[in-house]
Amino acid sequence: MKDFNGFNPKKLPEGEPLSPGHRACQGCGEILALRQVMKALGSNVIVASATGCMEIVTSPFPQTAWRVPWIHVAFENAAAVISGVESAYKVLNRKGRIHQPDVVFLAYAGDGGTADIGLQALSGALERGHNFVYVCLDNEAYMNTGIQRSSATPYGAMTTTSPPGKKSIGQRTWKKNVAAIAAAHGIPYVATASPAYALDLMNKVKKAAMVPGPAYLHIYSPCPTGWRYPTDLTVEVARLAVQSKVFPLYEVIDGQWILSRKIAKPKPVSEYLKLQRRFRHLTETEIERIQARVDAEYEELLKRCVTPEKEGKASKETEE
Repeated sequence: MKDFNGFNPKKLPEGEPLSPGHRACQGCGEILALRQVMKALGSNVIVASATGCMEIVTSPFPQTAWRVPWIHVAFENAAAVISGVESAYKVLNRKGRIHQPDVVFLAYAGDGGTADIGLQALSGALERGHNFVYVCLDNEAYMNTGIQRSSATPYGAMTTTSPPGKKSIGQRTWKKNVAAIAAAHGIPYVATASPAYALDLMNKVKKAAMVPGPAYLHIYSPCPTGWRYPTDLTVEVARLAVQSKVFPLYEVIDGQWILSRKIAKPKPVSEYLKLQRRFRHLTETEIERIQARVDAEYEELLKRCVTPEKEGKASKETEE
């Protein structure tokens, strides 16, 4: 990886490659995350967008919120399309047809377009080693088509296809760990991020863009419509996900796992769950089961990770 100094919080990028005036829902955490991604990348970027919420709200014909080259593709093939764009760019440069250095190739999709129907194309693109950044904007269900469950929907959550009832807990499987799947490909860079920690997110995006080869970012993206919480609580929900260890923040750089933020005094998972009506049917027994699972997964993550303390550096909170 090239030398990386990070963003100065007092001098954040002023450009907005993704313009205001889009049609996202009020309080949408996904559009907030995508805006932060684009501010970090700047304007020298080509974007492939899978079908999903962000495609719908940013490109209602004949309008667009995009100020950079952008292409809408199918649910399942954003990674494949950006692979082709990146390959064509290399060929045209080699032939002297274009002279545009340091273009960033970005593909993004939701959890459905990543963890489910786009997983094969993503795996192939990572394995082939294309020079691109892939962002999963994870709102934990197929929100744009009616709040159906995906393999990234957390255990116990209510969706329209996993309704709770006398014989149903709601979503009955545990959330698929796509970031770990991406890391298992041996690619140069993998990270998790949250819009509640904007500098951490933007710095990780910048790192991903500087890496030669494929990079994968899994970004937590709260959805007030599907998760059933008040629209002014998006950042609080996103912050609680990290503080309760439900969504840990970490990087995997050339195979080394690095914890971005160690949670010394975690909030109870129940505080995170109670803000969202999609979990309101859960019993205390089920909440305790989820807490135990979160604790166990976090301990496994700690075993893998190098922390700032292990490196002999002071762990300093830069954002709250």
